[in-house]
Amino acid sequence: MGNENFQTSIQAAIAAHGQWKLRLKQAIAIGKIDANPEDVAVDNKCEFGKWLHGPGLTPEIKETKPYQVVKRLHAEFHICASQILKHTEAGETEAARALMQGEYTERSQKLMLVLTKWKMEMS
Repeated sequence: MGNENFQTSIQAAIAAHGQWKLRLKQAIAIGKIDANPEDVAVDNKCEFGKWLHGPGLTPEIKETKPYQVVKRLHAEFHICASQILKHTEAGETEAARALMQGEYTERSQKLMLVLTKWKMEMS
């Protein structure tokens, strides 16, 4: 995989996951979701997940600690986002908001930090 493609994929992941924050906040605010929580829970359906799990990364990269950490954090991010959507769908606005402000924010920040670090290490 070319370094430029790697950099582009990481940057796209950072942007896409930032958009998820906005989507989740909007869903909580209006009490309506625009995605299936079960689909959101799966970490290999988004574009970054397809790249992360796909054949574009070498087995050597997939064996590295940064890859393993990103993979774990990305999966945790998706599960948390799915839980927010489930609470929103059930009309549990306060539970959704609390999860968003707590666990989701923490997981999102960790993922963004690790992605940024990984991007820098691979440049």
